[in-house]
Amino acid sequence: MITAICVASGLLAVSVVLGVSLGSVDIHPSHTVRVILYRLGLLRRGDWAASTETIIHFVRLPRVLVAAEVGMALGISGAVMQGVFRNPMADPGIIGVSAGASLGAVAAIYTGAASLHLYATPAAAFIGALCATALIRIVSTVHGRTPVSTLLLAGVAASALFSAATSTILSFSNDYQMRQMVFWMMGGLAGRGYEHVQMITPPILLGSAAMLVFARDLNVMLLGEEGARGVGLDPQRSQSILLTLSAFVTGAAVSVTGTIGFVGLIVPHILRLLVGPDHRVLLPVSALGGASFLILADLAARVVVRPVELQVGIVTAFVGAPYFIYLLRRSRSERGIL
Repeated sequence: MITAICVASGLLAVSVVLGVSLGSVDIHPSHTVRVILYRLGLLRRGDWAASTETIIHFVRLPRVLVAAEVGMALGISGAVMQGVFRNPMADPGIIGVSAGASLGAVAAIYTGAASLHLYATPAAAFIGALCATALIRIVSTVHGRTPVSTLLLAGVAASALFSAATSTILSFSNDYQMRQMVFWMMGGLAGRGYEHVQMITPPILLGSAAMLVFARDLNVMLLGEEGARGVGLDPQRSQSILLTLSAFVTGAAVSVTGTIGFVGLIVPHILRLLVGPDHRVLLPVSALGGASFLILADLAARVVVRPVELQVGIVTAFVGAPYFIYLLRRSRSERGIL
């Protein structure tokens, strides 16, 4: 457990340094580390240029921190959903939770609530994510089990419903509102600053910490509903709490980046193969792995076709969609379906 978390933490540290160092203007990683340590008060000021410090501290570092926190939220939420539904294809994006959160954020923008309070948009996104989660759970769960096919169909239906509602709001929006809303639909990190870090840090860290508390319950739930009840666990109560927490952190993440898909699908699934199904290990490693994955995806979005910058949601879709197809084909093969 300790080894896996240390390795994931080391990868995250490397990802942060690379994400801050590389871009339209490349900065040597050693300079990046020194500037960060200086801003933390751990090092005296060096001989680097003022422009270098400005790029690192005021432009790239807050963007990387937002990417890390959003990736953490999506990674741990994906691991929780896969554990709750007991299948590897559950993900906040695929099953429609992110679409519901985006609808909430778009509604907050359209009604003007977003301008009234810093947490109005995250709150609206959380409500949207919670509604999507409840709808999907009601539709796809039969006798305490959630078949993959039913889950995916419910997710498609929920995504279509919330996307239609979002499109309806777009139709009645002015140009300024529409530009803001299109941002949520594409998913991106451009222009993210420390105010966004401040906005999402409390809900994501608190929600993630709460999910870690239920790691043992997730392990017991792998036994099935009857097996869980046999050891004294109320699976319905645990599922409700975990899905609510997942919707909470997903809503907070989507509120500042828009919909970014496949992070919660790819990261927990691959890490489960590496560290095993024990959620006491899988949850924290998925959080750290999700943070690293989204930082590196955003880095690719910034440098692959520079000076043009892609939206990070496009990069994660290019990586995640083929992997999702692979999972579908493998699932069909295991069931003998051609």
